[in-house]
Amino acid sequence: MTTTLRQPTVTAKTPAAPARQRPTVPRRSPPLTIAMLAALAYFLLPLCWLLVASTKSTQDLFNSFGLWFSHTPQLLTNIKATFTQDDGVFVHWLLNTVLYAVVSALGAALLAAAAGYGFAKFRFRGDRFAFNLVLGAIMVPATALAIPTYLLFAKAGLVNTPCAIILPSLVNPFGLYLMRVYAADAVPDSLLEAARIDGAGEARIFFRIALRLLAPGLVTVLLFTLVATWNNYFLPLIMLNDPNLYPVTVGLSSWAAQAQNGGAGASSDMLPLVVTGSLISIVPLVIAFLVLQRYWQSGLATGSVKQ
Repeated sequence: MTTTLRQPTVTAKTPAAPARQRPTVPRRSPPLTIAMLAALAYFLLPLCWLLVASTKSTQDLFNSFGLWFSHTPQLLTNIKATFTQDDGVFVHWLLNTVLYAVVSALGAALLAAAAGYGFAKFRFRGDRFAFNLVLGAIMVPATALAIPTYLLFAKAGLVNTPCAIILPSLVNPFGLYLMRVYAADAVPDSLLEAARIDGAGEARIFFRIALRLLAPGLVTVLLFTLVATWNNYFLPLIMLNDPNLYPVTVGLSSWAAQAQNGGAGASSDMLPLVVTGSLISIVPLVIAFLVLQRYWQSGLATGSVKQ
């Protein structure tokens, strides 16, 4: 009797399908949410107060709740009084501010782009020392340079002129540093070499090729300089003596001084004009940020991830 051994059958197992991963839902962090709400309130509450206060009379500014409207809002009346006070001097202040801020922002952005592009794409003797000097200039506060700048401009006869505000604002060390970092990644060296082989000069390469690639960073520097010049107070205060040359910051400060020292104290009718003028002065900045927001965000993000 023969016995046959049965060979065990081996079945090939098909690989199991990978488990479908569920999308990870970020967990909410209550401390982080509270911190963000606190930051949001910190930035928005002053704007809310400014909007509400612009609708009030002098009496309502002191007798009503600060974050709510009074029974008789008069926003249009306050706006009309602001533009007609002192023969419409507020319009001159607003136009002066636009002139100072726009010219300074365009000039500073162009100079920062040219200098940043030069530091990023050219090598010359002393380039590291010069760039470190720029980094050191970022640490110097602008108020520390105001008095030396005044003495220098007084010798040149430029005090009490628009140039006394525009020329110092053209120098932006932080903008130069930002454009240097941005140009290092945004402008390929191979593209520059191809343009040089085709016979293009360095000036043509910069204005026709590099400047277009630097547009997002250029807008970022333009916005920073625009806001800084628009809100500048100390430099115009010491440089300008003619009220017709004042920017909005110094002009509203002079109105506030009249409201405090005019003899009527808190009952002065100048206080609603100061508040309403402050509200009007921030509207152009809000419009500028809304229009240039996408360029500004892309300019900040470029260079954060190295290819």
